[in-house]
Amino acid sequence: MPRISPTVRARWCDSGDIAELVADSLHTSATAGWLVPDEDRRRSVLTAVSRIWIEHALLFGEAFLLADVSAAAVWFHRYRPIPPPANYHQRLAAACGDHLDRFWALDRIFNAHRPTDAHNHLAFLAAPPAVCRHGRASALLARCLVRMDRLALPAYAQATTAAEVALYTRHGYLAHDPFALPDDTTVHPLWRPPAGQRPALARSSNSGLVSK
Repeated sequence: MPRISPTVRARWCDSGDIAELVADSLHTSATAGWLVPDEDRRRSVLTAVSRIWIEHALLFGEAFLLADVSAAAVWFHRYRPIPPPANYHQRLAAACGDHLDRFWALDRIFNAHRPTDAHNHLAFLAAPPAVCRHGRASALLARCLVRMDRLALPAYAQATTAAEVALYTRHGYLAHDPFALPDDTTVHPLWRPPAGQRPALARSSNSGLVSK
């Protein structure tokens, strides 16, 4: 297995690179196809919309990259309700144009299902398809969770594939009742209790960097 690059904390100037990683990870998914049916425009729209949220996370959370820019993790620290991005309606409309209503619908669904208790929210774990994709994502997640454990709050994530659910459960997340998106994709919410409140099996699995 190739060596995994060190993890670095992202800066504002990294927003564009992270947005491209997120778009690369999402653009072949069913949900991305529903959001932007035009395949020629899909990647650019996903990149622009992702960048809005990545920049917002750098104000209300933090983001991490592997040093070779092969994977990224974007977190919101939801200690209390946080506002939407500045000028969100105008920026979202500019980013997605005719697809605005679909992005609004997705926002409403995710907002309705997000936990209200204080937590650290993993909004994006992006590792585009390539050799060792799962290993990179797993390694980056494990390193991020060391930091999140120090913050002594639960962690929240959402998965849309069996592989993603398996990845998160290996790192101590517990699956909750799923819900559906308008394209019929099933979303699995996952909740990771703080350190000291997890079962022994979940704690031991977090030490591995084996193989989104």
